[in-house]
Amino acid sequence: MSDAQGYTLPCGRDVETVWERLDPVDTGVADTHDPDCEYCSVARQSLLVLREVTGELASEEIGPPLGLTNRIMSAVRAEVRRHRMLALPTSEPGGVRISEQAVAAVLRFAADSVDGVRARRCKITATETDGAVEVSMSLAVSYRDFAAAAVDVVRERVRAAAAARVGMTLVRLDLAVEDLYDE
Repeated sequence: MSDAQGYTLPCGRDVETVWERLDPVDTGVADTHDPDCEYCSVARQSLLVLREVTGELASEEIGPPLGLTNRIMSAVRAEVRRHRMLALPTSEPGGVRISEQAVAAVLRFAADSVDGVRARRCKITATETDGAVEVSMSLAVSYRDFAAAAVDVVRERVRAAAAARVGMTLVRLDLAVEDLYDE
């Protein structure tokens, strides 16, 4: 018994039987029960809708999201060597260090989560206090989808990501809108 045959309608027919009889002319299978049974009729209508929708989905061409190449290239251009390490606050002996590149990736991702905004360069400068940093980030904005308040949202999300995801405190965050893009 297949999984589809496990659902029986109140009239006693299983859904698999109704599915097999969706096109009685094509299959050569027909009986008098299906057209007269209210349960089979409702199941048949639902299955016809399901078949139509899945057919549309199956015929739909799927491609990469708009701007995917630009986003990949932005990330590639922003990559730097992992030679700069930043200290994280810890009470453990020996300390903990994280690459500036990893922190920059987390902060750029937070900025990218705002509609109409793409993070570009992200420069991080450690301060005298472990876990405290100054960040300078450049942004590109969509001239169609960008709202003026988006920069404030970027500021909030970058600060939150620095604290929650990395464990660092931003003592300064400079944001510069340097470019426009069309998507």
